[in-house]
This record gives sequence, structure tokens and C-alpha cells, in this order.
Amino acid sequence: MTAHRTIPFYALALVIQAAVVLATLVIPRPASAHEFTIESLMNAFVKIEQREAHFVVRVPLHVLKSARFPVSGSEIDLTNADAAIQRALAQLGNEITIWEDSRRLVPSGAAGRLTLPSDRSFERYTDAVTHVARPVAPGTSIYVDQGYLDGHLTYAITSPNSRFMIQTAVAPEFKNYLKLVIRYLPLVEDGRAMVITSRSGRVALNPTWYQAATGFVALGIVHILSGIDHLLFLLCLLIPVRRLGEILKIITAFTVGHSITLLGSAYDLAPAGAWFPPFVETLIAVSIVYMALENILGVDLRRRWLIAGLFGLIHGFGFAYGLKESLQFAGKHLLVSLFSFNVGIEIGQILVLVIMLPVLALLLRRVLVGRVGMIILSAIVAHVAWHWMIERGDVLWKVEWPQLDGAGLTVLARWVAGVLLAAVGVRFFARRARTARGIALPSLGGGELPGSRRRRSGVSART
Repeated sequence: MTAHRTIPFYALALVIQAAVVLATLVIPRPASAHEFTIESLMNAFVKIEQREAHFVVRVPLHVLKSARFPVSGSEIDLTNADAAIQRALAQLGNEITIWEDSRRLVPSGAAGRLTLPSDRSFERYTDAVTHVARPVAPGTSIYVDQGYLDGHLTYAITSPNSRFMIQTAVAPEFKNYLKLVIRYLPLVEDGRAMVITSRSGRVALNPTWYQAATGFVALGIVHILSGIDHLLFLLCLLIPVRRLGEILKIITAFTVGHSITLLGSAYDLAPAGAWFPPFVETLIAVSIVYMALENILGVDLRRRWLIAGLFGLIHGFGFAYGLKESLQFAGKHLLVSLFSFNVGIEIGQILVLVIMLPVLALLLRRVLVGRVGMIILSAIVAHVAWHWMIERGDVLWKVEWPQLDGAGLTVLARWVAGVLLAAVGVRFFARRARTARGIALPSLGGGELPGSRRRRSGVSART
């Protein structure tokens, strides 16, 4: 390892203190409180038959203000509500659109009714269809904004094997708080469920493999570029690294690590429970703090690739949570979607590295020069990640931890065995690669770089 000049302790303390003050002034703290939000749900079925597509939907009345339902006191005037129901059905036909291949479908028929909030007919498709066709019972009272509009829209289609897509634009002012829960029932295949909002755009109900691949590559790119904690971890990994070979080794180890846990999580092999997501988020913050402190106190680049791989396992769980809600759009192409999401993450990492490495090199040469510059930059990152760690740890402290029963111990043992097996495999291939180049592999317990040993022996010989 390259030797550095010793920095007095008081000077190091002053440098770190200045960096922390700078980080406090420059980098904004995340909000400590969460906004209270109310989510609304629209429940729907999309049933594909030989020549028709049926869209059966239940919409809360409070999102259909423009229909102007007649009222009598605090209740809806059901005897005079037919015209408003037709306006609401026409609105739904315009704002929730279904596409067959590239052709937008137009409803060929529509029926609807108002329903009490206590009704449970939308648990199954057949019950929902039967309920919509049934008139409101005499004497029913539905208070304003406290019931549902149930609608059944019918569309003529050319083939049940077409590619169908759906898009909602109902009450876009609700943003992601108004969700459309869709249960897609094709003619031959198994049904599936998905949740979309007005911000989801046009979503394929039965995507082809290339549609799934394209969408998940884009999702992976967006996820890594918007994940500031993952980017800070990459920054900490690369601050002290100068050689391209070392960079490639570290990034490859990180990629292998997060790919293992991402794949396992997608197949429901990750621990379940409310405790695990905040646990992972806390560990991600810990990983950034650890790497930043290692940069400050002294780094051993021989083992950085191994540490990157181990922490990559943790970050993979974080990637998995970003992917989890979107797997509903994979259709029957789960493996293709997983692979494509991982490809998107790697593309995003490459884009980040193309920008980050030149900027980092320029920064450490012109602005934050030498060892002190590396310490200042790492201290700023450590300060930010430390606050994340405290905030996420506080959330973790408040959740209920799981009981270590037989099932929990089995999951834990499975992941420990998997991590150990991955570490042994990586170590084996690394040893074989170095042996093939005629370089002895340093032990995990310590030791010097081969280059250092050669340099020292050369000095002794000349002496």
C-alpha cells in the first residue's frame, strides 16, 4: 500500500470538524416527520372473452365530483340519480382507457349503479357483474361522498390474444394517492393483479417479454440514479481508488453481491415482517458510514473488493424493495424482468461512474488535494450517512421484532449459508485468477501487498 505522511491528531480533528460544519450548511437534512395522507382505492376487473372485454369498476363517489349527483339533505337522491350515473360512466370511459394493441377501445355498452360503502360484491368477478346489474333496493340511503359508483363497461375486441393495455386519468390531482387495483382475467392464462395510478402511464396487462425487458431496464436506471444512498456508497468505495483495474474489481464485487440478494428477494426468500425494510435501510446507512470512516482512518485496497461484495448483499435488499411493487407489471416474464432490472442498475452505475470518476479526480487534484482532501470528502459523506443511520435506526427501534421460531431460524440459516457460499466462491475464483497471473494471494488475516514486499527486498539488496 502506498505510504502517506502522518497527520497530527489535532489537525485531523480540525479537518473533520470543518467538514462536518460544511456538510451541515450545504447538505439539507431530510424531513423527520411524514405527511399524513389519505389513500383512495378504485377496484376493477378486466375480463377478456372471445369477442369482448369487460371492465367492471368500483369508484368512490368523492372522486367523481364532476358528475354532480343530486342530493336531498345529506343523502343522494337515488330516484333522480340516473342522469348523473350516466355522466359518471361516460367520464370513466374517457378517463380509464383500454387499448388493444395500438387501438384505443371505445365502450360499446355501459351500465352502473350506486352502492353502499358496506357492500362486498367486488371480492369476485361474477359477484361484481351480478351486483352491477341489480337495481338499488328500495329505501336505501347513501350519504353524499360515502358510497360507490359501480360500473360495467363492455368493449368489442378483435382477438383475445391481442396485447391489452390500460391507463387511468381519474382525478389526477390525487397523484399517487388514488390507486386503481386491477384484477386481470385473460381467456386462457392465469389471472394476475396490479395496482396503478394516474402517474403510471399506459400499462400492459399482458406484456410481451420485450415490453417487460424494456420497462424494467428503464426502471433499474431510474432506481440507481434516484437512490442517493447507493450513490454515496459508490462514492465512498471509489474515493481512494486510482487504478482502473481496482475500480472494475470493486464494482464487479458490488454487482455480484446485490444481484444475489435481489434475485433471492424476488423469489420471496428474504425475511418477512415489518422489521426487515427499516433494518435493511439502517444497514445501508451503516455501510456508508463504515466506508467513509475507513477512508478517513486508513484504507486497505486489497480487501475493498471483498467489503464491496459483502455490503452489496445488503444493498441488494434495498434494490429489491424498489423492484417489489413493480414486479406486478412483469406478467409471466419474471426472470426476464429481474435480469432487465439488474441490467438497468448496471447501466445506471456506468453512467454514474462516467460522470463521477473524472469529477472526483479533478476535485482531489485541484480542490481537495491529497490525503487531507480525501478525509474532508469522506467526512462530509459520513456526516450525512450518520444522520440517516440515526433516523432509520429510530424507525427500526419502534417496529416489532420477529420471534426466532423454527421458520425464522430456517430463513436465517439459509441466508447465512448462501452468503458464506458466495464468499467462498468469490475467494476461490480470485485465488485462481491471481495464481494464473503468478501473484500470491495475501491472507485475509493481514499482511503486505506483494508490491510492498518486493520494494522492501529491493531496498535491502541495494543496501
